[in-house]
Amino acid sequence: MQQIDINSDEFQAELEKTWHFVEKVNAQFGFVQNPNTEVNEGVAMGLARNKLRYGKRFCPCFMVIGETKEEQKKADNRICPCKPALEKEIPEDGLCHCGIFCTPAYAASQAEHDVIEETVHTHSKGLNQEQAQTLLEEEQLDGDELEALIEARNLGMITFTLVDTREFMEFQMGHIVGTDELVPTSQFYAKVEEVLSGLKNEPIIVYCHTGSRSFQVQHAMKAMGYEKVGNLRPGIIGYSGEIQKG
Repeated sequence: MQQIDINSDEFQAELEKTWHFVEKVNAQFGFVQNPNTEVNEGVAMGLARNKLRYGKRFCPCFMVIGETKEEQKKADNRICPCKPALEKEIPEDGLCHCGIFCTPAYAASQAEHDVIEETVHTHSKGLNQEQAQTLLEEEQLDGDELEALIEARNLGMITFTLVDTREFMEFQMGHIVGTDELVPTSQFYAKVEEVLSGLKNEPIIVYCHTGSRSFQVQHAMKAMGYEKVGNLRPGIIGYSGEIQKG
């Protein structure tokens, strides 16, 4: 198989052509590029590589099947911009499988999400109300994100109910400061309606030790009609905020 030297003049010339191709596709279909420049650069390099290697801009996110041009055509390999992306992925998901072509709405939403991520993971002063509300809509949260949400709640910007789904003994050994309710997984169906019945339309965040039990609880609650349930993905072991015993 032909080896590609990304530092060669040949590759760099093809990469420049690929960027012109990307701009042309965006203009033709009204797309924009992913706000994550690393995604765009990786895909563009893959497209340029495939053009040099196969003579076509096969999608770099899928293996190219077939040794000859005839075999490759028969295998119906994806050629950028591919039919699945244009007909299904971008209309439904806002971006193609590789991520380089996005709708303007998706790109704007992702850019806002990236701002929130940077805020919570660099431990800056905190979120504004709009950012906190957007983050609260996420289904899976990490420790920094939950800590930022608790801070926002303490400042009166948002409201939600924080639920520990571990057992009582675990709760006593240490729980997140700000926990509102304890609904042990072993007593889930007996306790959930008793404790949370009036909150089916309100934001709830659940957590356990590693995120596994609370993930199950999250989906069980959704099946019961709870509309806004988030889960602390890494569990309490991935939370660096304040913990209290008793």
